[in-house]
Amino acid sequence: MKNKYVDLIEQTFEFPNDEFTVVNNELQWYGVPLMEVIKQYGTPLRIAYLPKIEMNIQRVRRMFNVAMAKVDYAADYNYCYCTKSSHFSFVMETVLKNEVNLECSSAFDMNLLEALYQSGRLKKDAFILCNGFKRPQYVENIQSFIDQGFINTIPILDNKFELDALLQGFDKKFQIGIRIATEEEPKFDFYTSRLGVRYSDVVPYYKEVIKKNKQVKLKMLHFFINTGIQDTLYYWNELSKAVALYCDLRQECPDLDCLDIGGGFPIQSHLDFVYDYEYMAEEIVAQIKNICQQRGVPEPRIFTEFGSYTVGESGAMLYSIVNQKQQNDRELWNMIDSSFMTTLPDTWAIDQRYPFLSINNWDQEYERVHLGGLTCDSQDYYNAEVHSNAIFLPKMEIGREQYVGFFHCGAYQEALSGFGGVQHCLLPAPKLVIIDRDENNEWYTKLFAKEQSYKSMMKILGY
Repeated sequence: MKNKYVDLIEQTFEFPNDEFTVVNNELQWYGVPLMEVIKQYGTPLRIAYLPKIEMNIQRVRRMFNVAMAKVDYAADYNYCYCTKSSHFSFVMETVLKNEVNLECSSAFDMNLLEALYQSGRLKKDAFILCNGFKRPQYVENIQSFIDQGFINTIPILDNKFELDALLQGFDKKFQIGIRIATEEEPKFDFYTSRLGVRYSDVVPYYKEVIKKNKQVKLKMLHFFINTGIQDTLYYWNELSKAVALYCDLRQECPDLDCLDIGGGFPIQSHLDFVYDYEYMAEEIVAQIKNICQQRGVPEPRIFTEFGSYTVGESGAMLYSIVNQKQQNDRELWNMIDSSFMTTLPDTWAIDQRYPFLSINNWDQEYERVHLGGLTCDSQDYYNAEVHSNAIFLPKMEIGREQYVGFFHCGAYQEALSGFGGVQHCLLPAPKLVIIDRDENNEWYTKLFAKEQSYKSMMKILGY
């Protein structure tokens, strides 16, 4: 009878695969033996596998360039990294090694980019797209970048009042973009996005304000769909509307030659995940070209802002099971040595699921369990996967250590949990370890941050 954990996984998923393999009953991730990493650093442990960032960047570039070649697209593709997904220096440095453009959303983003420029990693001709609502310090930092010669710094107008702020006390010529306020999916809480300028106002605003101002040139039209890039009638309808508006605007504004379609490529949230990235890239490019041809408008340069897709699949969280509790006849609770609410806040906030696997004991029988965090909050648990209303792990045995891993959690989790700040129930933030490969393709680790100390937390709290 096949009742071992390895049998369960192999029967349920296409396993092993390019990402996950099992050697001597222990999980390897991209060829990295995770038990060796755990033995060196302990748990709880957050890890970042940097080569995956480069792999995803190059994959998307290749897909869009192939898609453009197939339809003889007359403009180019430009990859932007959405910095809010992860601001860590090791992420930004890896991204910029691949000559990626950047999209930012706050004043402090610009301070971070200044540091990257000073270290020689950011070039002055990179596109820097400035999204978000622009408060005075953000405006001042944007003006400073333009003044320093960052020639492709493009503030994206979120409303019809921001241009006045950008022009105030500033005499340099610069380029701007406009963000479209897209219509939300019908089941959303409201009808139109709070971000951007509504469709009907874009062309009149250009004619009445921007066209008359010799200091600015409208370079880009931007839109973003919250549901992400999906093969749905809703997505294709919104894309068509945005491209049609681009054509309307382009006929009025010869300087306009860039269309930013935002981010939204999904990441793998479970081992059965299926998504045809190549088809979506080809269909997007083809639809943009077709609409522009029908309207007699040159195809725009295409920009994307992939954040989660760039960095999400590079991250993992490893925990140990510290004990098992039986709360009734049916429910077994395996308690992890940390908290889901503080280390993977999206599991609590938006019910996000991640690929989840045992790290060791793959040759043992499995059992259905619930995973509980260490806080005293009733919401600090994980008990279901995307594909199943249950989770399974090797059976617990006294004296035998059990470790588990959550994967593809490299986007947003540190920022949402407040990395290095005050954690719920004063649980410390875990160690953060970088995994990379050298010139011989040998993997190595580097400790980026130690586990948070009680002294640092007390200092934040004023003790």
